[in-house]
Amino acid sequence: MDIVKEVLEKQQQNLLKYKPITVEKPLDPTIDVGHLLVSDPNYFDDEQLKADREKYVLELTRDNVQLLINSVWQLPTERVEESIVAKLPAPKAPLPRSRKLPVPKPLTKWEEFAKKKGIKKRTREKKVFDPVLDKWVPTYGYQRFKAEKEKDWVLEVPQNDPNRDMFKEKRDLRIERVAKNEVARMKNIARAKKIATPRTGFIGPESASSKQLIAASNIAKASTASVGVFQEALPNDKQARGIGVRELVPGERRKKKVATIAGEKRRNMDIVTKVLNKKPKIDIDRAISLQKAEARAERQANDDDDDDEGYSGSKKKKGGKKSKGFSRKKPKGGQGKRNHSKRAVGRKRR
Repeated sequence: MDIVKEVLEKQQQNLLKYKPITVEKPLDPTIDVGHLLVSDPNYFDDEQLKADREKYVLELTRDNVQLLINSVWQLPTERVEESIVAKLPAPKAPLPRSRKLPVPKPLTKWEEFAKKKGIKKRTREKKVFDPVLDKWVPTYGYQRFKAEKEKDWVLEVPQNDPNRDMFKEKRDLRIERVAKNEVARMKNIARAKKIATPRTGFIGPESASSKQLIAASNIAKASTASVGVFQEALPNDKQARGIGVRELVPGERRKKKVATIAGEKRRNMDIVTKVLNKKPKIDIDRAISLQKAEARAERQANDDDDDDEGYSGSKKKKGGKKSKGFSRKKPKGGQGKRNHSKRAVGRKRR
């Protein structure tokens, strides 16, 4: 009997470790099985929350999760391979999106045409066999261009024209094709962003207007040696207003304006007013430089007078004293050595 009692007590202790699956609350929580979401409207117990916050929150979370698990086990189940799964119903609670709904990418011009005509997209092989080169070459990419260049190492010139470069024409066609594809790509981007585009090119805040383009075209035509006389005109060419040959060519005579008495009187009054209000301009820097030059010339003249007195002998100064005479000898020719590396400053005398 003691052994049976001990086993029963041990089993009872093991059962006490796990709480029952039934949970009772004053207010029933709202359970959304589709989102696996439980909303508990009951208030917190302030005394238990202050006593041991972590233990209280853990027990509360356990009870709510138990209610959610009970609802999941009430759903119809099925066996998939070796697992038992339950099919969740549609969610009830609407959840807000963090971002806006994705907008479908607009179709390009070619995609619209292919959809209208029923053209299906075909996948191309990465490599194809070229019978001319007798090897596999890439279908696209820069290696394809190298293969084409290797295959077309010689080109036939029509009518044996020696001035015609077939390699240059082929290269120009390829560059033109690439530029055309780039323009088409930019047009698709502009159309997707709903940006208005003209028939050719693109418009923007820094682009020229139609009038400016017409004016630039007329100026370019008149920039030839014949001032646009022998320049060919386009089919729908327009002439810019206010811009003609006389405005573009310097020195070209313009039509004389009709003289009137009022206009003549106004021009004469403007001339008189301009003359009477004209003030002399004083250049201070130039005046200072002229004054310095005069002082330098006067000083030089005084030095020359002193030299002349030295050559003439002794003369009396103020106070009756005689000044000592001195002789100034001219340097002999050929005594000094000329430095040819130094350039003479000033005007060369002849």
